[in-house]
Formats: sequence, structure tokens, C-alpha cells
Amino acid sequence: MGLYHEILEQPHVLSGLLKSRPAVEEVCAALARRTYPYVMLVARGSSDHAGLYAKYLLGAANHLPVALAAPSLFTQYQTPPNLKDALVIGISQSGATEDVVTVVRAAREQGAATLAITNHPQSALGAAAEHTLDLRAGEETAIAASKTYTATLLTVAMLSAGMARDGERFAALQKVPELVSRMLEEDLRIQRMVERYRYITQCIVLGRGFNYATAYEWSLKLKELAGIGAEPFSSVDFRHGPIALVENGFPVLAVVPTGQVSEGLLALLRSLVEERQAELVTISDTQGALELARSPIPLPSGIPEWISPMVSIVPAQLFVFALTRARGLDPEQPRGLTKVTLAR
Repeated sequence: MGLYHEILEQPHVLSGLLKSRPAVEEVCAALARRTYPYVMLVARGSSDHAGLYAKYLLGAANHLPVALAAPSLFTQYQTPPNLKDALVIGISQSGATEDVVTVVRAAREQGAATLAITNHPQSALGAAAEHTLDLRAGEETAIAASKTYTATLLTVAMLSAGMARDGERFAALQKVPELVSRMLEEDLRIQRMVERYRYITQCIVLGRGFNYATAYEWSLKLKELAGIGAEPFSSVDFRHGPIALVENGFPVLAVVPTGQVSEGLLALLRSLVEERQAELVTISDTQGALELARSPIPLPSGIPEWISPMVSIVPAQLFVFALTRARGLDPEQPRGLTKVTLAR
């Protein structure tokens, strides 16, 4: 089907996934029989960025400390940390990423509670974990993840709501497919927008809080598809040195939905434009951020901040797909990549 079709398929996929609430609540009920003071997440690539979202959401909404695993401690150094008291969540769309499977299997052997989030529940990862949540995204043929990424974000959000037994948050998630559909309507405008950026070789991608994950995912897609040296930063970390990169015309891409962190991020963007003449692309529902940008991409207003990463990544996907084609590259054949990356 190809990447473009899979990007457009996301509202349908997310609508179907929302019907799995009973399965999510069943897993949450089983996990509630255990006591775990923290969560350890293990993932690679786009799944790792979904794990970054989970780090913020499970911390903010479920009050759980969340750490991201170092798989090489298990696969290369053979010195695994003690995880017997943790909830260990492995995320892999294919379920075949070797080091993710290794960590989850070892954690289960130690006595930890284990959960797999995967598009292939019959995979090695599904077999390794005690519990499994199916992304239900259908076959993803493109090398670059799109629908499995947003499906993972939604699964994490449903897991969080289920663990908290929060019906209001489940209800809020019902709006996600329609919000994603509205972002897909920006496609033609984004296609025209990217012509301005077809010759860039590097850029900065900024986000913070829940959308720190969006900055990482947007940056990854720019690297793997468009061949651009894109580096993601928290807006706070960016002030600690990397800001020196920005000069007249330097491209800065930013995700700025309204929320707890938007004011500080907006202040940074204002200084980058007014003091350093940065070339700004923004995905935002904040009027100030859109007015600062040379290339604004508006988000629907009123999206809860914790839901916004599922919506804000969609115009970023469209942006990268269109930019890749504008640069004369094939988004179906990114250089040197395969669908499943094996550990070495």
C-alpha cells in the first residue's frame, strides 16, 4: 500500500483500536493484582519515542516513575539490572526486535510484571511477555512507521486511562480519529509549503513535555526519509549550548500545542526569530506561535495536551513525506533501512 496510504489510513486504524477498550481494561485488571513501584520501558526507533510519551503520561496521570531501559546491559554486557519489582513494558510494532524481546524475557524470568505492546501479538515479543496489547493496525508495509506509531500512542493512552480507571479520559480519546482526520485535510497546503525547504541539509526540531516525543519522531522521519540532519531538543536543553547553531535563515521546526509548557517554548521561538532570524515552521494552535512562523501549520484548538501528540505528529508525517518527494527521494526506499532492525 505504501507510506502515503498508511498515513491516510490512521483515522480508520485509531477508530478500530478504540474498540479494544475491554481488552485493555482486562490487562489493567490483571496488572492491578501486582504491586510495582516503577515502570521500565524498552523499545527502539519510533517505538522508543512512543515510550518517551509513555514516560510523561504514566508519570503525570498515574504517578508512576518511568525509566527507559538500556538493552545492551542484557544483550552485550550480560549484566542485567534487578527488575523483579518493576512493570516492564516492551514496545515493538513487529514484535521481532531482538533486544526488546531479550529484556522482556529476562524481566519475566526475574519475576517482573511484563507487558508487550505490538502489532503482532503472536510474535516473539508477544510470547515473551505475560500480557499483550495488540495495536490492531493491520499490515504496515512501509519501512517508516506511521499508523503503528499513532496506534502505539493511543494504546499507551488507553493503558494509562485503564490503570487509573478513568472513564473521562477514555471518553476524551474517542475524539482522536476525527482530530487526525482534520489534520489530514492540511495535506495539499503542506505539499506546497515544503518546496521552500527542499534544499536544507540540517535543522532543529523542538518540543517539550508530552510533545518531546513528537520532536523526536519528526526528527527521525526527516533523517530516515528526507536525508536531513535533524536534531531534536527539549526547548530547555536547547538553551544549554545548541542554540548557538541558529543564525539567519537556519530552519527550526517546533511543536507548540497549548498546555503547561507552551508559554516557555513560545518565548524561546520569539527570541530565535527576533534575535537570530531563524526560519520557523510551527505546528500549533497558539496564535503567537503561528504568527512567528514563516510556515505555520494550525492544530485544532482545545486539544488536551496529553492527547496532542497523537494529532500533532500527523502533519509532521505529511511534511516529511512531501519533502522527501520534493528532494527527489523515494519514501518507500529509505537508504540503508529495513522494516525490522536486528541488534548487533
